Order: sequence, then C-alpha cells, then structure tokens
Amino acid sequence: MTQLRSHPRLVRKLQDALGDQLCFALDDASVVEIMLNPDGRLYIERLGHGVAEAGVMTSAAAEVVIGSVAHALQSEADDERPIISGELPIGGHRFEGLLPPIVSGPAFTIRRRASRLIPLSDYVSSKVMTEGQASAIRSAIDARMNIVISGGTGSGKTTLANAILAEIVAAAPDDRMVILEDTAEIQCAAENAVCLHTSDTIDMARLLKSTMRLRPDRIIVGEVRDGAALTLLKAWNTGHPGGVTTIHSNTAMSALRRLEQLTAEASQQPMQEVIGEAVDLVVSIERTGKGRRVREVIHIEGYRNNHYQTEHYAQIDEDSHVA
Repeated sequence: MTQLRSHPRLVRKLQDALGDQLCFALDDASVVEIMLNPDGRLYIERLGHGVAEAGVMTSAAAEVVIGSVAHALQSEADDERPIISGELPIGGHRFEGLLPPIVSGPAFTIRRRASRLIPLSDYVSSKVMTEGQASAIRSAIDARMNIVISGGTGSGKTTLANAILAEIVAAAPDDRMVILEDTAEIQCAAENAVCLHTSDTIDMARLLKSTMRLRPDRIIVGEVRDGAALTLLKAWNTGHPGGVTTIHSNTAMSALRRLEQLTAEASQQPMQEVIGEAVDLVVSIERTGKGRRVREVIHIEGYRNNHYQTEHYAQIDEDSHVA
C-alpha cells in the first residue's frame, strides 16, 4: 500500500528530473529513442529524421532519473548495482540506465513504446514492404505458420510484430494468446490473452515452461536472445503452431544461424532439423538511409542435405524464386 501511495510522488520526481523537453518527447509519437551519454549530451531519434542532439542533462538530474526508475523496480542503483534495466514508470517505455564505475558519468537510453499500431496495409502503402511480401505473411497467418521477425537494433522488429499480431487477432479472434516479454512492448487486442514478463529471478526459459500449462493456442515471444530459443522451438513443434517472435539478426538466413547459436547454449546436439521444422517464415526488416524496409521474406520448407530449403519473397516482387 505504501508503494502505491508513493507512486505519484515518484512519477513527479522523475518528470522533474527529465525536464519538460524529454517529457514532451515521451508524448511525441514520432520519437523512437532518447539517449543520454556519459558526457551529459542528450540525443533524440525521431522517425524519418534520424538522431539529433537535444541539449544536455546534469549528472545530478541523470542520477535522479536512474535512481527513480530503480526505486520503481523495487531495486537500488549504486556502485554495486550500476545497471538498471526495466520499464520507465511513465508510459512503460523500455529503460536502460548505467552508473559509474562502468561509465564515466550517468547514462541512459529510453526506447519509446509505439503509441500507434501500424497496420500491415500501411507497410505496403508506404513501400516498407511489397504487396507480395504482405500476402506471404497473411498466408502464413492463415496457415498457422510460425513467424520469426529478424532485424538489427532500431530496425522496427517489435512494431512489425505488433502489425502481424493484429492480423493474427483479426484472422483468429478466438485464439488464446500467451505473450512473453522482458519489457512490455507487444500490443495485443485479443480478448483471450495472457502477458508474462521476466524478472530478476524468472528468466524466459522458466516462463516458457510455465506457458505450456496455460493452454496457449499461440505463443508470442518478444525477443529470443538465449538458450530459451530451444524451449520455444520445441513448444512450436508440439501442438502450438502459429506463433511469433523477433530475433536480433541482419538477414533472414543469418536469423537461422543465430537460432543455431542460441539453441547450442541449451543443447550439445545440432538443432538445424528442429529449426527447419519449427520456423516457417522469416521476415527480415532493416533500417536504411531512406527509412525502414522489409528486406526479404523467406518461407522455410525444412532442413535437408545440410541446407535449409527455402522460398524467397524479395523486396522486388519479381525476384521471387526457389532456392
């Protein structure tokens, strides 16, 4: 009860430390990320405008910001715990804060949650993806295929995952969704949905094991980044098709290699056949100088003769071919 009463005070303290400019930025739908460097310089990335300098913040104010987030997360920020990761108490945006001695001065990044769901049709009309690619994704959804979205940092993986999830909900409104994340970024309009979040003591692998007892129709994982990938693939392969996850990788084929690396953290046996069976579609999105674009969509037909059998839907519709 004390924590609930102190929350408004904590938010006001955090807002004062952030200042009007950053509070306005958090309300700006075009803002992607707010970054404070150890030298006190602020940078803001906006959609279509890239990264621009945004003034400075004192070390004292930065320490208040990081300390306030730590307090909201029921943790402490000090020399022994100089890394604070979690959700910003304002808006639930993703926060990463760093303190000395691992940096020369307080630093943080705030990845702003997308406030507006961008439908798949907008990706086509804005030429981020082709009609052929969108059609391949919709067909995969209708066929209850498992979809992996790959991309680098800031490429728009989660935003695209939200668009695909909206298509899933429209196509299968009665399906029970179980969504697993480190921080809340997935937007799901399904009426029958359960959202689980990792903590300092409960990791993604443990959440996935619990998920199997929650009777999911579709399993959605915000991002796979460790050996929990193997648990997810096995879940997809054992009666839970139609899931979605994202993975940090620059191309569709390197996403499969990345899955091999992650599953190797949990098993000494090669898992290419498991990957080839579990993953049906890989959608690769990238950030270019002209904005984001879906680089390629690959349909995985299995793993045979030491190769993934794939069908490509490239950026140019006419480039479709079978590999």
